[in-house]
Amino acid sequence: MSAGTILSLLLLFIAIGIVVKGVRIVQQSETMVIERLGKYHKTLSAGINIIIPIVDRPRAIAWRQLREHAGRQVIQYTNKERVDMRETVFDFPKQGVITKDNVVTEINALIYFQIVDPIKALYEINNLPNAIEKLTQTTLRNVIGELELDECLTSRDTINMKLRTILDEATNKWGVKVNRVELQDINPPTDIKEAMEKQMRAERTRRAQIIEAEGAKRAAILKAEGQRDAEINEAEGNRQSRVLRAQGDAEARLAIAEAEAEAIRRIADAVSQTKADPTQYLIAVRYIETLEQILRDGGAGSKTVFMPYEASGLMSSVGGLKELLDSSK
Repeated sequence: MSAGTILSLLLLFIAIGIVVKGVRIVQQSETMVIERLGKYHKTLSAGINIIIPIVDRPRAIAWRQLREHAGRQVIQYTNKERVDMRETVFDFPKQGVITKDNVVTEINALIYFQIVDPIKALYEINNLPNAIEKLTQTTLRNVIGELELDECLTSRDTINMKLRTILDEATNKWGVKVNRVELQDINPPTDIKEAMEKQMRAERTRRAQIIEAEGAKRAAILKAEGQRDAEINEAEGNRQSRVLRAQGDAEARLAIAEAEAEAIRRIADAVSQTKADPTQYLIAVRYIETLEQILRDGGAGSKTVFMPYEASGLMSSVGGLKELLDSSK
């Protein structure tokens, strides 16, 4: 093989290598910042892109990764040519913070952020993940330092919102959008935990006693109201019963009176035809009814004999009754 052939093959391999180095494939949701001779040139979008090898070079971005090492999670920083535009989550290790009431508490947090401007993320800050981590830690200390321990335990949403607002504003110049911040664990000291547990047990006992007392009070009220309603209903029933009984008696008496009036009218009509005195007849009937009532009240074994005071009047009345009966035949 001649020297010319070898040189041609060498140039061919170099040309192929240059072409391969000049073709850059960018994945979806990623981008690449290209520098030409050390100066920003352009930003590559997703798809196939052509650059000039040696002259054009991608600007690498520092990135944070968690790796398992000897059973522990270790943070490693690496350089990447491609900038990931998707939402990323960083899990920061626990750190001790001091609350407003001087309680040292261990807190760890999650931050969800997204690079929206890769140029700012590369040129406005050195080591973006480390800057975000340090900023989150200092902001967390400041926010927790303004609150007491009880507020920290009961106001997580408020703390998360405040952290997100502060971090989003601070990282805006780095081309980063902070979507949300989540506090994972808030671990006060052991003695504080024991005191809080005792307080919670006492509070639960107190609430249980209050609920039990309120239940007994409500039951007594309901029982009294039920008894009162029953007495009212009974009294109302008795009243209505007496009213109905009185109305019945009045109607019965009225019916009897009307029947007697009708009987007297008919007797008077019948007696008037015989020219006899109807008064004597009615008196005789009343005498007889009264004697029958007296005999019933005295009983069958009574030996008492009742005689009317005006026996002669009674006899004449009986005679008048006989005449009336004879005339009716």
